[in-house]
Amino acid sequence: MPAAEATRSHRRDELREFLMSRRARVSPEEAGLPAGGGRRRTPGLRREEVAVLAGVGASWYQWLEQGRDISVSPQVLDAVARVLRLSDAERRHLYLLAGLNPPAPQVAPGKRDMCDGLRRLIDTWMPYPAHIMDLYYNCVLYNDAAAIVLGMRPGITQNCLIDFFTDPLYRERSHSWERNARTVVAQFRAACAARPDDEGFQEVLAEVSAASEEFAALWAERDIEDQGQVRKELSHPLAGLLVVESTVLKVPARPDLMIVLHTPLDEANTAEKLEWLASPEGRRGAMYPVAG
Repeated sequence: MPAAEATRSHRRDELREFLMSRRARVSPEEAGLPAGGGRRRTPGLRREEVAVLAGVGASWYQWLEQGRDISVSPQVLDAVARVLRLSDAERRHLYLLAGLNPPAPQVAPGKRDMCDGLRRLIDTWMPYPAHIMDLYYNCVLYNDAAAIVLGMRPGITQNCLIDFFTDPLYRERSHSWERNARTVVAQFRAACAARPDDEGFQEVLAEVSAASEEFAALWAERDIEDQGQVRKELSHPLAGLLVVESTVLKVPARPDLMIVLHTPLDEANTAEKLEWLASPEGRRGAMYPVAG
C-alpha cells in the first residue's frame, strides 16, 4: 500500500474510533433527549441521535463515523462537535482527522488562570530577561531582568512592536537594531496573515505605521518569517556589551500568549554581567526601577 493511502487509512480508522469514543461519553440527558425506558445496548448516544441533533442525515453520519471518503464542511463538523460536547482541542482534532484545516485554537475557560504559573516561569528565568506577549505583541508580564536590560517599564506603550520602533532607550541600547528590524516586521506580518480579519492586529498596525516611517517602509517590502530565535547585541550603561539570543515559545493551552526567553551567548561575559545586574549592587545602579 502506498504511503499516502496508508496515511489516509490510518486517519479514517482514528476518526472512527475517536467519534465512537466521544459519542459514548454523552448521555441522552446531557444532549437534551429524554432518558426513556429500558436498557441501551451501547453507552452514550446512538448514531441516529447524533445525526438528528447535528442536523445531518443518519446515513451521512454513519459514513463519517465509518471513515468513508465523503465530503465534509466546517459547519457540519462544528455541529457534530457541539452535539458531542467536544473541547476546543478535540474539535481541532476532529478537523484534522476529517482532512480539513483546523480552526484557530481558543483558550479553554479552565486555562485562563495560568498567568500565575507563567509569572513563576519567567521569574525563575532570572537573572536572564524574559517576558510574555499576547497575539498583538502587547507585553503581559516581564521579569526584573527584562526591565533592567531591555528597558521595559511602565512609561512606554507596553507593545513590543511599537516600542521596538519608537522607544529611544531601546534604540540607543541595541547594536543589532537595523538587522533585527526586518525580522521583527516579517514575523508580525506572519502573525497578521494567520488572522486576516482580526481588528486587534489592524489597530497595532495603524499605530506603529503612523509612528514610524521605518516600520512603514519595511512593511511595504512584504517579507514574512515565522517566530524563532533572534540574536540581540545590547549596550547596557552599567555592564557594557551584552549578547543574548531570544527564543519565542508557545504554550498550546494558552494560544493567545507567547513566552520570550533571552539566553546569554558565550560572548562578552554576558552571563556574568547579567548575574551582576540582577544582584543588589547592580540593581542599585539600574537606570529604571524594576517591574513590581
